[in-house]
Amino acid sequence: MMSGKMNRLRMVVAALLWPGLMGCTPGHLTLGRPAQPPQLRGLWVDAFGPGFKTPAEIDQLVLDAKKLNVNVLFAQVGRRGDCYCNRAAMPRTDDPAVPPGFDPLDDLLNKAHAAGIAVDAWIITTALWNSPAPPSSPQHAFNLHGPAAQGRDNWLTQQQGGAQKAGNDWVLDPGHPDAAEYIRNMYVSVVKNYDVDGVQFDRVRYPDGSLPGALLWGYNPTALERYRAETGATGTPDPADPAWGAWRRQQVTNLVRETALALKAVRPTVSVNAATITYGAAPTDEASFAATRPPAEVGQDWLTWVQDGYLDVNVMMNYKRDSTPQQARYHDDWARFAAGLLRNYPHTAQVSGTALYLNDQNSSVSQARRALRAGVSGWAMYSYRTPDREVYASRRSGAEVRPELTAKLTDRTMPFEHPAPWPGPDMRGFRALSGHVRTNGTPPGNQVIVLTDADTGRELARTVTDGSGRYGFMWIAVPRVKVSAGQAAASLARPLALNDGVVTVAPELTLP
Repeated sequence: MMSGKMNRLRMVVAALLWPGLMGCTPGHLTLGRPAQPPQLRGLWVDAFGPGFKTPAEIDQLVLDAKKLNVNVLFAQVGRRGDCYCNRAAMPRTDDPAVPPGFDPLDDLLNKAHAAGIAVDAWIITTALWNSPAPPSSPQHAFNLHGPAAQGRDNWLTQQQGGAQKAGNDWVLDPGHPDAAEYIRNMYVSVVKNYDVDGVQFDRVRYPDGSLPGALLWGYNPTALERYRAETGATGTPDPADPAWGAWRRQQVTNLVRETALALKAVRPTVSVNAATITYGAAPTDEASFAATRPPAEVGQDWLTWVQDGYLDVNVMMNYKRDSTPQQARYHDDWARFAAGLLRNYPHTAQVSGTALYLNDQNSSVSQARRALRAGVSGWAMYSYRTPDREVYASRRSGAEVRPELTAKLTDRTMPFEHPAPWPGPDMRGFRALSGHVRTNGTPPGNQVIVLTDADTGRELARTVTDGSGRYGFMWIAVPRVKVSAGQAAASLARPLALNDGVVTVAPELTLP
């Protein structure tokens, strides 16, 4: 959540630039600029090279972002089970580029907020480690729950044949209840201890596979045992088994839902966003999204996260080469699809992200213009370290290219010509419910939970519990609800009154 000082600063800027939003009259417009809605202008700052690891790097980053009229920095605070900070559930990074004792996140927040720029803590959700040498901290999750751990203590996802390494990475399995709990606490600890404006899920999915249309990962023994117990399935399912695929997709969705609820319970105004994938061709409508590559191949059903209100911002990694006609077409189609979602799900902003490193500067500017013209809520750039393909190929330096890209994007009539505030999520009308079921002998996961209007009896929504028995709903339209477990015909005895603007905790529901 932004501090009071930061919030007031943004409101002043917004009143100057967008008087219609702030209740001002058109006569107060500065320099005759037309009123327009807020526009997110994001810049990813990764931790795989220089960017925000020292005080000097942070000074330069904030200066560069200010010149570019960026209003949100997605800073990679969590890389692989570690943190570029000193106060979080994850151990402090081993990165030797970070000075001893220095807290990069703390320093970045102070300097970016002073410049009127928001900071969202970008954390890789499932990647755990990728080096032959183990992390130095004995409390690092890799040392406690990595490949050497046995039984339930092993949290790594696997393929059907037992492979536990995805490329160079060991990856947590979303279907393991303890791993999911760890991930949830990882994000919450950052929001509790730092004045971040938001958090960003990244790689909140299973690893990439090589079989088109099939999800190859998710065979952690504890997760597989859960699947059998909750569904009655026997044996080991094939990767392309539709029921097994649906169950694994639900585990990722449960993880997003429960983490979002936990974050909103700590600070309702924190922005919850996700960097989502756009592999291949875009869907033509919502119904055809299920057949696209994100949910089918890596279990990332981000359309459901938008539909059910788990995200404040959906930041598509719309990474396409503009020089390849098919990819350029895919880029535009995904942007149009995302813009269309705003009509039905206005609580989730839709942002198109460009891979600067795959394109020349003019192509990146063109993608920005086309995406914004399609009607999305903003545009984001990956990344600060690699601002065009020449830098990515080591033919030029970022310091050389960044001023050129800035000049192009902020020139007259260009997408970032003028500064723009990003006010964060609008929580008016927000109501949410978080609950837990206790079971006697039956698995706590995959229990169907039904939410109804307490006054009319109309069903409002339904979901399923995660592996720990948690469930929840966001953006509930009515103030009084009833909760029941559909499979067990159990329900809470009394209607629940929901408090506006917060997450209401339901009494525990006991199932037979």
